[in-house]
Order: sequence, then C-alpha cells, then structure tokens
Amino acid sequence: MRLGVLDVGSNTVHLLVVDAHPGARPLPAHSHKADLRLAQLLDDRGAIGADGVEQLIGVVRGALEAAEDKGVEEMLPFATSAVREASNADEVLARVKDETGVELRVLSGAEEARLTFLAVRRWFGWSAGKLLVLDIGGGSLEIAFGIDEEPDAAVSLPLGAGRLTSAWLPGDPADPADVKALRRHVRAQIARTVGEFSRFGAPDHVVATSKTFKQLARLAGAARSADGLYVQRELKRSALEDWVPRLAAMTTAERGELPGVSEGRSGQLLAGALVAEGAMDLFGVETLEICPWALREGVILRQLDHLPGA
Repeated sequence: MRLGVLDVGSNTVHLLVVDAHPGARPLPAHSHKADLRLAQLLDDRGAIGADGVEQLIGVVRGALEAAEDKGVEEMLPFATSAVREASNADEVLARVKDETGVELRVLSGAEEARLTFLAVRRWFGWSAGKLLVLDIGGGSLEIAFGIDEEPDAAVSLPLGAGRLTSAWLPGDPADPADVKALRRHVRAQIARTVGEFSRFGAPDHVVATSKTFKQLARLAGAARSADGLYVQRELKRSALEDWVPRLAAMTTAERGELPGVSEGRSGQLLAGALVAEGAMDLFGVETLEICPWALREGVILRQLDHLPGA
C-alpha cells in the first residue's frame, strides 16, 4: 500500500510517501517539505501565534494535495515537540482538524525516542547488538538504549537545535560568552541522564539520526547524501571538537556556504554541534554511525507491524 507520513516538526513539515507492506522495507516514492520553524513562532506565553497557526494550516493543506496527487491510501499524521509544548496545543490541533480534516497525533518525547530506536534497529539488524541512539531535532534531543526493538531506556531533553538557538544564541556571529553559557547548560542537562543509561552497560554500536548529525558528519568528511543511503557515514568526536570553535566564529551566512549545510539550517548548526559534542563526550563516544532512517520510518514500521497478517 502507499502510505503518507506527515511529520509536523519543530523545523519543518515533511510529508514522506512510501510504498510499503509487512515484511519489506518501505520504499520512498515522494517527499514534500516546507520550512515552517514552529519552534521559533512561539510567543512570550509559549503559544503558537495566530500567524503561525494559519501558516501551519496552509502547509498541511499543501501536504494533503501532494498526498492525493501521489495516490496515498493512508495518512499517518503526527506532531512533535513544538506542538507538544505549545501552551495552546489543544486549540491548534482543533483548528488544524476543523480546517483540514487532519487529526495530528502528538507524540511524547519518549515515543519519539522509541520509534526512532525501532527504525535504527530495523536498519542495522540484530547483529548490531546493544544500540545507543542519539537524535537532535529542532526542539528536543532524544536518547535511547537497548538490545531489542523496544529500548530499555528512552528520554527526551529540551535540547533541540532550533530551540537553543532562539533562547541562547541571539548574536550573529554568536557571542563567545553565550556559547560558553549554552555549552554549560547543554552538558548539565545531558549529564543528569547518563546514569540512567550507564546501568545497562556499554553499547556495542552508537548511532545518530537527524539532519543536524548528517550535516556535522558531512563537514567532518562523510560522503554526500547524493552518494546514496547505503554508504557508511561516521562522525568522530575528535573531528567534531575541531569544528565547534570554527562554527562558533562564523556568521550564519558563512555556515550556509559549508559543504552539506543547508541555508535554512545554518543558523542552528552551532547549537546542534554543541549538543552533539556534549552527548558524545558525556556518553564516552569516540565514533558514531549515521543512520538514514529515523522517526518517520519508525512510525511507518510500527504501522506495518499492526496491519492484518503482519
């Protein structure tokens, strides 16, 4: 069947259309993406403003049209941290449903971590052993660990690259004092969770997903996305540590000219790099591997698992 996954994230609204059936890997058929940056449209009360809601409704309508054009039989719409944490989330969800017919399922942070972990497990298989999975989004950082398809531990921290950039790094280029303060904040947040994971022992394989990690790996010499899904891509902590001060000294425009860095993500790359560096350091990770599958694929795989005959 042809499935459509509508992901209303903190940075983008992304429709992924796949051809899928139980027992087979989902085959991407179409991608429709709009930069909305909901995490940056929150007002002083933490609410998504009227303009932001109207923009979201318009983007959802556009995604529905694209899904219809591509013959999607079933839609799996969900929202993550920006909607989840908005003070007017219920009102926003009701407006979207009333005006588009789409009922967005709001995932908890732990659900995000578990579904991303499922996608990574399916990608690498059982031979990967105990997995530690890191995922930096626009609004949150997800961490999961386990040996099965359901992780033994899964947490979500408010350390998304977009969220931190808006709250901590107003300058362009960033003020060194702000960078230092953010680095301290990030590491304090992550350090609180390390003990929860360390009791399960060392991972056999450390994996990262998300656009932030992919861009950081590309800066450190990993293959381009154009080289295909099946090329192994790694990120070494030593290379990341070399890049962090360089990114801190650059303007947003300068980062946007780096290989593999999109203009729309260049502003939040420094914050994402500080989170990645902090997580790798505090968890004792020297090298991690980039997984092309993440949350959207996890949602698809879970849906396929629940189909009759699966």
